[in-house]
Amino acid sequence: MKQLQFLNALGFAGAVSVLVAAPAKAQIAQVTAVKLNPTPNGIEVILETIDGKPLQAFTGKYGETFFADIITAQLRLPEGDSFRQDNPAPGIRSIEVTRLDINSIRVKVIGAADVPTAQVTSQNRGLVVSLNTASGTATQPTSPTREPVTQVQPTQPTSPTGEPVTQVQPTQPTSPTRESVTQVQPTQPTSPTREPVTQVQPTQPTSPTGESVTQVQPTQPTSPTGEPVTQVQPTQPTSPTGEPVTQVQPTQPTSPRVQPPRERSVELIVIAEADETGYRAPSATAGTRTDTPLRDVPQAVQVVPQQVLEDRQVTRVEEAVRSTSGVNPTSSSISTFETFNIRGFESTNILRNGLRDSTNTQIPSETANLERLEVLKGPASVLFGQGSPGGVINLVTKRPLPDPFYAAEFSIGNFSFYRGAIDLSGPLNRSRNSLYRFNASYENSNTFVDFTQIERLFFAPVVSWDITEDTKLTLEGEFIRSSFPNYRGLPAVGTVLPNPNGKIPIERNIAEPNRDFIDNNANRLGYNLEHRFSENWSLRNSFRVTLFSYEQDSFFPNSLEPDNRTLTRGYSTGSSGTDNEIMATDLIGNFSTGPIDHKLLVGVELFRENNYKNKFDFGDIAPLDLFNPVYGSPNGEITFSLDNATLTRSAGFYVQDRISIFDKFKLILGGRFDFYEQQLTDKLANTETKQSEESFSPRVGIVYQPIEPISLYASFSRSFNPVIGTGFNNELFKPETGTQYEVGVKADLLDGRLSSTFAIYQLTRQNVLTPDPRDANFSIQTGEQRSRGVELDVTGEILPGLKVIASYAYTDATITEDNALPVGNRLDNVPKHSAGLFATYELQRGNLRGLGFGLGFFYVGERPGDLDNSFYLPDYFRTDAALYYRRDNFKVGLNVKNLFDIRYYEASNGPLRVFPGAPLTVQATIGLEF
Repeated sequence: MKQLQFLNALGFAGAVSVLVAAPAKAQIAQVTAVKLNPTPNGIEVILETIDGKPLQAFTGKYGETFFADIITAQLRLPEGDSFRQDNPAPGIRSIEVTRLDINSIRVKVIGAADVPTAQVTSQNRGLVVSLNTASGTATQPTSPTREPVTQVQPTQPTSPTGEPVTQVQPTQPTSPTRESVTQVQPTQPTSPTREPVTQVQPTQPTSPTGESVTQVQPTQPTSPTGEPVTQVQPTQPTSPTGEPVTQVQPTQPTSPRVQPPRERSVELIVIAEADETGYRAPSATAGTRTDTPLRDVPQAVQVVPQQVLEDRQVTRVEEAVRSTSGVNPTSSSISTFETFNIRGFESTNILRNGLRDSTNTQIPSETANLERLEVLKGPASVLFGQGSPGGVINLVTKRPLPDPFYAAEFSIGNFSFYRGAIDLSGPLNRSRNSLYRFNASYENSNTFVDFTQIERLFFAPVVSWDITEDTKLTLEGEFIRSSFPNYRGLPAVGTVLPNPNGKIPIERNIAEPNRDFIDNNANRLGYNLEHRFSENWSLRNSFRVTLFSYEQDSFFPNSLEPDNRTLTRGYSTGSSGTDNEIMATDLIGNFSTGPIDHKLLVGVELFRENNYKNKFDFGDIAPLDLFNPVYGSPNGEITFSLDNATLTRSAGFYVQDRISIFDKFKLILGGRFDFYEQQLTDKLANTETKQSEESFSPRVGIVYQPIEPISLYASFSRSFNPVIGTGFNNELFKPETGTQYEVGVKADLLDGRLSSTFAIYQLTRQNVLTPDPRDANFSIQTGEQRSRGVELDVTGEILPGLKVIASYAYTDATITEDNALPVGNRLDNVPKHSAGLFATYELQRGNLRGLGFGLGFFYVGERPGDLDNSFYLPDYFRTDAALYYRRDNFKVGLNVKNLFDIRYYEASNGPLRVFPGAPLTVQATIGLEF
């Protein structure tokens, strides 16, 4: 998987993805040799694999470093688990090949003054990274030609690949890799891998790959690359790969016929050019629980990479997802809560590295340690268990790097905004099998609302350890201390509806000064253990424990008086918290049944959560004049209190099979059984309510790829979400369910530099609670809501230096069944039309190389403020801008949000809680990487 560093735009030019796609089995390849081959314009790095298995690589660069991350591959070198060569060619400081994790490898090349130009190709000798240090343009791969070579005396034999070997007596033969082999009689020769080889008569010599060769006189022996070849004794025929070889007479050295390197039965697809790291992500884990190319997932998955977060200077998840179609915030940008509508339905499903955690919505997630955000749209219960049908957001955190990396950043802005962040990573020992990463940030700011302040302290250590060649352990933690206002917004009358007294200023705060806050403490600790049983089977076990608590004093609106200016208010004070533990174990296997390839995922997930409130008190406080506020009123008497706890236990068992049929068809079949139990304890009433239920969530999807860049897909999926409580006859409520049908097209355009997804869907939410006609004090599950829509997402690089991330969504979300609300009413906070575009252009040449400009446009259409559709939030068009300069290890930037200072409203929680958007906001940032 591609590693992205914090502040990687300091010389980070862009992403490249090169897929060397196998037509059949997606098995783990073993790299058994790394060779360096000088060329007229630089040098080649050759990764040789057993049996010529194809490789898949994602490449990019930052600073003077080029890297290629090769997935589904293992490093099996005779000399150890890494390769390094310093100063291998002019203009190149070092070349290094190391393990990233159990099934991925990194090739890293550091240039002496600038990053070398690279081209990745697949030939019959393996994956070849051609490095050009002679000019700024990529070299064209050339085919070897047959050239005269010097005749080599038998006293200096060489291997069939042209490498010198030691002449060994027959009593102790060795292979070209210097491994001891068993001496075998001529009647049964063996290869260096101790596999039987065929003894061939000299009249029909063959090459190490088993092809017929031309007999060459001793005066002119040649190798496949035109290099000297060895004179081999007939009693010991061997090949470097262990394949059948010819028994050759010492007086008649032979050479394979010199031909251009033959391409394997693979297809080389260039997905992006070398300067496009930022905006296009070729794969994600949210769609399948394994790292999978997006084009192979039969469901809409959008990725917001770290480069986008940096270019926009995003510090909140709610701001980051504005670039994704069909996703809209339902809370205020200055609130401690982060909730969203995805495809029309409110979602609290924010995962962290694939593990769910309800506290992600109660405290804003820090972006300092985020590598990317993945948005899976539609039901996801088959993968992640209970949740709303709209979709999930998966936060992927940064991983340790094998080389020293240090970055620091400082930002300053209006509203007294100050923020600093550091990102440190590197090895913990000389063998580099233990790595660390440490991210930390501190933020202090006011907001556009009176008497509000935000303070956040965050640090996240990560340590990884390659216990053995096949086992890796990663330990990580997150520690957050924050203080936010518990902002409750303003009434609709005076903001989005007319008020005879005029417009309520957006900076107005209904809370008492210095008495409205939520102080949060969140501690997360976890591990990820990976073990590889073989090249096709592996096990992954992940665990995390979260301890979250908060204290609050807050104020909320009760009603707006007939004069349309006097707001009655209430207050609440107390402490609350959530403790949860989650463990997931996945067995992942690759196998084939005839011409059909399978990637099987079998797993179990165990979850426990205790959500508690410790003596929450509620009361009234003196009303507030919204147009002439007078603050300082004391809290009134306590009117009621809460002291309760909800304990949830669940277990999920899931199976998924990703099937590849004749290259062009990909099929996903999946299902999950969930068993859960919830217990509600009211400590004041001394009552306890228990509820248990089970649910099955299926998914079926198919992908058809008529040509390499195009994927046509269709899918069906379901979700469930528990509902606590009982009805009129004391019957337990059933879980809410979601059912989705989706079809779409995914395309890699402009030679793979640009990716797009077009989706059409219908999503239905069932078993929604509505008032019971028999008694309005009870509820009945007869409600139904439906969302239909069309979505388009485009990401990548249109021209060199011009990167875009763009989206459009049409969402028709309505009530289809209800006992109280009119059928046909639109769902709240869901615009029918929404669109987003953020584009940057960076100069590629000249003295101003590294100077960049960015523009963002975000349109959100009119949307209801409540389910009654009693009022609407007006549409808005917001413009953002960016200006930056980065050269070598230095970057400075200026970001402006709401460039034209428009007045707009982000979301609503009812007629008394409308959330204004922030006015013009300016932020300057300086960063350094070393």
